[in-house]
Amino acid sequence: MDDVEQFAMAMGSDSSSVGDAVSGRGQQIVSNEEDDLYYIPERRPSLDLGQWSTSPMDTSHGHHVGRAPSPVLSYISLASEESSIEMGDGEGSSTGIQLERSDSFSSCYSFDSDDCEKIILKSKSKDDMVSGPFVTPEFLQSQSESSHPSLTVAFTLQAICGTLRKLSAGAFKTFKMMLWKHYPQSFNTPHQDMDMLNLVDRLLECYRLDVSLQITKIILGEMGEKKVVDYLQTMCLRNEVRHELCETLKRIYGEVCEDMAVQEEKRPFDDIFTDLYITSTCDNGPNIEHEVMTIEKLDSNRNAEKRLSTKDIFTPERPEDSNTKLLLMTGVAGSGKSMAVRRLVLDWIEGRSHQHVSFLFPLPFRELKQFEDSTASFLEIIQKLYPESKKLRDEDYRCEDCKIMFVFDGLDEYNGKLDFENTMLLSDHTEPTTLNVIVVNLLRGRLLYRGLFLVTSRPQVKPCIPWDTHYDEIEVRGFCDPEKEAFFKRRFKDPDQAARVIAYIKSFRTLCIMCHLPLFCSLVADECYRIFREQGTGAELPRSITYLYTKLVLVLTRQHRILRAPDLSLEEERDFLMKLGELAFHMLEEGQFKITRSNWKHTGINDKEAVINSGLCTQYITKPHVLFHENVLSFIHPTVQEYLAALYVFLSFRNHGKNVVEQQLRGKLKMFKGHKVMELYKSAVDRSMLSEDGKMDIFLRFLLGMERKPNLELLQPLCASSVKWPTVIEETATLIRKRIRENKYPCRNDNLQHCLEELGVC
Repeated sequence: MDDVEQFAMAMGSDSSSVGDAVSGRGQQIVSNEEDDLYYIPERRPSLDLGQWSTSPMDTSHGHHVGRAPSPVLSYISLASEESSIEMGDGEGSSTGIQLERSDSFSSCYSFDSDDCEKIILKSKSKDDMVSGPFVTPEFLQSQSESSHPSLTVAFTLQAICGTLRKLSAGAFKTFKMMLWKHYPQSFNTPHQDMDMLNLVDRLLECYRLDVSLQITKIILGEMGEKKVVDYLQTMCLRNEVRHELCETLKRIYGEVCEDMAVQEEKRPFDDIFTDLYITSTCDNGPNIEHEVMTIEKLDSNRNAEKRLSTKDIFTPERPEDSNTKLLLMTGVAGSGKSMAVRRLVLDWIEGRSHQHVSFLFPLPFRELKQFEDSTASFLEIIQKLYPESKKLRDEDYRCEDCKIMFVFDGLDEYNGKLDFENTMLLSDHTEPTTLNVIVVNLLRGRLLYRGLFLVTSRPQVKPCIPWDTHYDEIEVRGFCDPEKEAFFKRRFKDPDQAARVIAYIKSFRTLCIMCHLPLFCSLVADECYRIFREQGTGAELPRSITYLYTKLVLVLTRQHRILRAPDLSLEEERDFLMKLGELAFHMLEEGQFKITRSNWKHTGINDKEAVINSGLCTQYITKPHVLFHENVLSFIHPTVQEYLAALYVFLSFRNHGKNVVEQQLRGKLKMFKGHKVMELYKSAVDRSMLSEDGKMDIFLRFLLGMERKPNLELLQPLCASSVKWPTVIEETATLIRKRIRENKYPCRNDNLQHCLEELGVC
């Protein structure tokens, strides 16, 4: 006997009631058997609980229930007031039991609201709302073959409870009565004795999650609560989009390449991430810790600072308290800004932070560059980068209860002109326009007023946000000492290798200091990992620091400048490094570490090129007086200044035969036509010996280290001369040992010993 025949038999008598039709039982069985009175069905049985009361079901008018456009927040992640649920602490709470067994439920589907309305109109009766035709759970289950993974017990419980909380007390009572009328076997306890949480818990116990949602929508539709149905449908729509967005972001941000040279080797980001030092104050100036010298604080920010984490960027309270919805995160090149963004994204996905945010869209400027020569709306850009967002409606971007965060990573990579005075105003995110107009209006705070915006950038030479835009600013400063060790312990799976690298770093004070930059830590780890892979864990690690600094400078210039100046030739890059190195050398001679405006006039390069494009310099604001402040530039670390000074001296001799150290030492410039390389090193050693404060010590180590073959191979593209210079490592080592024996400068002996290490003869 098929379903239609069963319906006809059950409804054929005028005396039949809803209870008579339950599972095909007669009234006598239902009313006389005590066991059936307390009958509780198994979880998600194929129940025949509600039948058509007027006529057999016409199968030709079956309603196809499609998948809904989507829900948003998981049960754990939802934090809004509308959907929060207070749970009882009693051990006997059935809800608590259900949540513990959540994995035993199957996932379920969403249903399209249009189909729901068709079902509601079909089943609604003019005379009696309750006694009209009703859709059975079996019919609902038969319409879907697969479920959307976004539906979980936690979400479904919260979605239904949050929806029912919007009903008045009388309407909720009506909802329970209708539920009891249509499904008496499932809800055999008197409805007066069940509160909202127990009711929903029972609903999820008896039916699949998708069926539970659809039953709720249909009954609310029968009651005429269209706004409440729309609210539930909206929650399901956003939940589905959020789930798909999270899956996309996991693929993009969930894994990272450990070794820059071996792109295939990937590990979960959570396995290698180390906490960053993020401070609430900006303009703190560069790290000035030095192995030899004591450098005076560069008149930077004197305000009290507070250490932050990525979880503190946009707390639920912060936007309302400060009225700030635009946050600028700055930091020097290699300080970990992109790591912080990745951590923020993954924490949101995993429900560890920012759960008041419904959607989070990372929009790196590297990705936005594809829209520079075209016309598109901000909405079209989002949908192009994240196709799952196409399901969202216009009101989802505008309503208060749907917070959306946009993360613009790498504003320093954007080459467009930020003209905040003459660029057209734009407030409609659906209006097609240029990327420049979109970026300017986002920084103005005029586009998507209810959105939250995080922008990361290197310190800007000119303000990248208008003075009249209200925004907060925080700074990423890399690693503190404990985090340096933690990084290498996470980076190397073998504890013995990690211990060796940590001991290696600590044996070189300069390397240990420079590891405050995550980028430098990564370069050190890559080099050590390569040595372990090729020579075994017991292999000796290099005693030279010059090679690692060369790698750092080349990464910050050549590789990074590809994103900012793709048309830059090798000659132009060499010329830039020579000019910047000349400035570094003359400043080092004077013991100066702060670049003044007058310094730039003599170099022939602009500050934007040094700070934004190369990343070798940084900018900050000093406040030497109460009512006065000035923009100051410096190298990202004093040792970077010393390396560039050594590079300038090295390339001047290699490419042009000039001994600039001799010029500074004797007051005259020597030009060498022969191969008197030793004259250069002899004058450099003598110049270092004359500096009582040790300002030329690290410079000398870098200059001698550039003579080593591995370093020469890296610098070969910058060497314009094709002449092969003779190797004078042994001669230079003999000179240094002689200086140590003479012992004229005892305080310089340690540095001279380090020079031997740089030459690889110690």
